[in-house]
Amino acid sequence: MNPVKFSQRVLNWFDMHGRKQLPWKDYPTPYRVWVSEIMLQQTQVATVIPYYERFMARFPDIRALADAELDEVLQLWAGLGYYARARHLRQTARIVRDWHEGRMPLDIATLQELPGIGRSTAGAILALAAGQRQPILDGNVKRLLARFAAVEGWPGQSRVQAVLWELAERYTPVERVADYTQAMMDLGAMICIPRQPRCKFCPLIEDCVAYAQGRQADFPAPKPRRVLPVRAIRMVLARTGNGEVLLERRPPVGIWGGLWSFPECPLEVDLADWCREKLGLIVNPELPWGVMRHSFSHFHLEITPSPVQVTEQSGIIMEGARFVWYNGDHFDRHGMAAPVKRLLAMLVK
Repeated sequence: MNPVKFSQRVLNWFDMHGRKQLPWKDYPTPYRVWVSEIMLQQTQVATVIPYYERFMARFPDIRALADAELDEVLQLWAGLGYYARARHLRQTARIVRDWHEGRMPLDIATLQELPGIGRSTAGAILALAAGQRQPILDGNVKRLLARFAAVEGWPGQSRVQAVLWELAERYTPVERVADYTQAMMDLGAMICIPRQPRCKFCPLIEDCVAYAQGRQADFPAPKPRRVLPVRAIRMVLARTGNGEVLLERRPPVGIWGGLWSFPECPLEVDLADWCREKLGLIVNPELPWGVMRHSFSHFHLEITPSPVQVTEQSGIIMEGARFVWYNGDHFDRHGMAAPVKRLLAMLVK
């Protein structure tokens, strides 16, 4: 299909049906677009909007984000998942503050050097905020182009991705780049949806190969399936006589990096001995609660919550960077993953 004809059909549809009330479109600075694009990775628009508005209210510009404590950033992110995104946001904000005079770079190569910004995110920032002709290839656009051209194979394969990038580059127009970029994302999110696409409302239906072949469900090909491994842990729910609960900050890398959680110990060890040796706590273990399963993209986590009553402390634990005794008064200051929040709420109920 002629690229001009393709983009014109997409833009005509956008003018009538596109999403024009998204909060990051009101004032599309590179900073605001960047935050929205990071939040929208792996997350639907309806979920993102309230998080985005709270985030912008607290961090209206890149310097405010760069100057913030990681705990506060993670707390505002809690519930969105994929917490590396939040850590990368703050890390990039600090780099931009310190090395780019507080202004987001406006060239594709420099943007891609920043933590958490890949080719598609960089392209979206430049197209939406600066009007540069840069193609994007987020999940919605991959699906739309894969169906339109009947591109065989899983988009995660380098060969397939190269074909999709070529198509994205070919069809991106010179004029109205920001509208076109938003239109392609909207078409994928509203019309060319993963299941039961609304093809009769698509402006590209006449030239869509998948539609002509009746094979919309075949594109894009799914990721090759594999059985996810299961990791089993025990979370120690240590509580003192006055109701304080021990929380430990997780390492900066790995699952829930930098968030507060309960101390973890192996399932096979004696719980009282472990608490004495590792935490300096004399405890009376209680019956463990039922196993809670939490799934990540690459494994399942089975959590055995094990409450213990603290009867004596040796002084090994000092409040500070790693441990804190939570007393219920400063819950909102501590970023926690959703499963940890649920367990904590049950414990202090």
